[in-house]
Order: sequence, then C-alpha cells, then structure tokens
Amino acid sequence: MKALNLYGKQDVRFEDVPMLLIKHDDDVIIKVNTAGICGSDISRFGKIGSYNPGLTWGHEFSGTVAEVGKNVAGFRPGDRVIGCPCFPCHHCEFCQQSQFSKCIELKVLGGHHQGAFAEYVRLPAANVVAIPEGLDFAAASFVEPSAVVVHGLDQVSIQPHSRVVIVGCGTIGLLAVQWTRIYGAANVFACDTDDFKLAMALETGADAAFNVSDADFAQRFAAATAGRGCDVVVESSGNARGIVNAMNLANKGGTVLLLGIPYGDVAFDRTSFEKIIRNELVVRGSWNSLSAPFPGKEWQMSLDYMQKGQLNPAPLITHRIGMHQAPALFPQLYNREFDFIKVLIDVAG
Repeated sequence: MKALNLYGKQDVRFEDVPMLLIKHDDDVIIKVNTAGICGSDISRFGKIGSYNPGLTWGHEFSGTVAEVGKNVAGFRPGDRVIGCPCFPCHHCEFCQQSQFSKCIELKVLGGHHQGAFAEYVRLPAANVVAIPEGLDFAAASFVEPSAVVVHGLDQVSIQPHSRVVIVGCGTIGLLAVQWTRIYGAANVFACDTDDFKLAMALETGADAAFNVSDADFAQRFAAATAGRGCDVVVESSGNARGIVNAMNLANKGGTVLLLGIPYGDVAFDRTSFEKIIRNELVVRGSWNSLSAPFPGKEWQMSLDYMQKGQLNPAPLITHRIGMHQAPALFPQLYNREFDFIKVLIDVAG
C-alpha cells in the first residue's frame, strides 16, 4: 500500500509499505478516506522530524472499516469511522483515574504507531468511533482537533456574560471560535498576525478580529473590552510571543488557557509576567482530547454538534490534495508560501 513516511526534518517520502494485517484480536483495519494535515505535522516536518525515522505519520482521519479481529463486536467492514490517535497505557495512576491525557506512557498515532497518511491504518477497537449518518468524511476528519478544543474548554469557566479572545486562528483557534459560542460566550474576539485567518475568524463567528501587528491594536482591543480585557483567553497559536501577550489580554481574575504547542523557548518580559501575579490570573494548560469513557465525551460532543450543524468545519477547508502531492507541498506549507487553514489529503482519491 502507499503511504507518506517522515524520515527527518523536511524529508517526507511517498512510497510503498507492507499492507497492514490483523495482529491482535481487537484490531480494526480502516481504509482511510480523508486525512487532515495538522499544524503539528507541519512543525514536525520543518523543525523536529520523526520520533521514529521512516514511520508513516498523520493522526487526523476518517475512513471505512476494512477488516476486524475476531473479538471485535461493535464494527464490521463497510462501517464509516474515525479513530482516536492516542494510546494510553491504561495502567498508570493517571489512567486509573481516567485522566488519560496525563498518561505517563502515552503513545500516539504517527509518532509511535504507524499513522494515517496511508491507504490503511490499524487501531484497537476501543480507539474507533462511528461516524453518524449525514456527516461526510471531510467533516469527520475534524473531530480530533475539535475534541482537543472541547477538552480544553471543559477546564475553564465560560459564562453567559463571558468575553473570550482566541489568540491564533489556525484550525484549533477557528474551531475554538465556534465552540466558545456553543459554550455560551457573550463576546468572542480573535487575534492573529494574518489578515486571511482573521477574515476566516469573522466568517466563523467572531465579533471582532484584531491584527496584533497593527500599531493601534492595544487601543482597539481595549475599546472593544471596555478597558478590562477578556474573562477567558484561549492561546492556540503556540507562538512564543503570542503566549506571552496572552497574559495582557486577560481581565483581572481571568483565565488563560494554553492550547498551542511552542516549538522553542518562551521568554516572559517582566510586565507580562507580572500580569499573572498582579491580576491573579489562572494559567491553565490543556493537552490532548481524552476523558472517560475512553476516548471521551469530547469526541461524541464533536460528532453531535457537527451533525446538528452547530459546529461547521467546512469553511476551514482551503485545499485538498492527493497523497502523491504531499512531499512537494509540505515545504510550501512550512514556509507559508500561500494562505491556507486546513489542507485535506484525499487518500481514497
């Protein structure tokens, strides 16, 4: 079968790999229909490379069950499904408390196990989730990043009067714009340095969008928030400067939720750091998308709200490609040679 394998920094290859076989009685082999390119995939391509050089990568996907192990009762060939790309150990103290995202031996699809940028992927049945009727493969491929957002928002308090600002308007940030509306925020603002992304934030439900590079940004943001900042700041850029500046956007006693993953050191200037202390901010980290019952309510909520039409990932899809086009495209994505939000790989053609 064909797959995209990551060998090192900026070294991805489209090549043949052995066909996957059932190894365990609870295995499910899925024929991949659609795979999403995550921002972390782009950063890993450009800055880090693979945990295991030559491994097939990719972790956001949807597809159809091709084969099941003899102990799998809940799925059969032809079922439309998505897969949770995380493999907690289920034995450590955190797993025993159903805090799977904190698993001390957590492994991931595309990092430790053969990933979804391939014609087929293999998962345990516990990681497989059915796609409801009426939801297409493209939308379903967004469930994993959506679940990441829900996992984070469940750890903060959004009230009917809350003002929320999203810092960083990639896929996670734009899903957060929609989710904070669903959670009941009174006002949702968006911040980025990219006018294309900010326009998308307005299209997906933000009340106002601010380019933080503009000279009058601070004055405009203060005017929009009556000089008080926001009750909840969702930092989804992973950019070091964005993380630091997030502290300056919070109201006194507010919460800063860190969703973005930095791929370098984060240095705080004194003024920004003192905002945490003097404004008694809560700075909350959130990792991954898991809860009980595994893989978690985040996954079912994402499917339910997509099926209802209240969560709509379609505007975020800016490009669709074939697997064979990916090696040439990844350098362009990493160097930001054109505007994009979500690039989907049409694996099934």
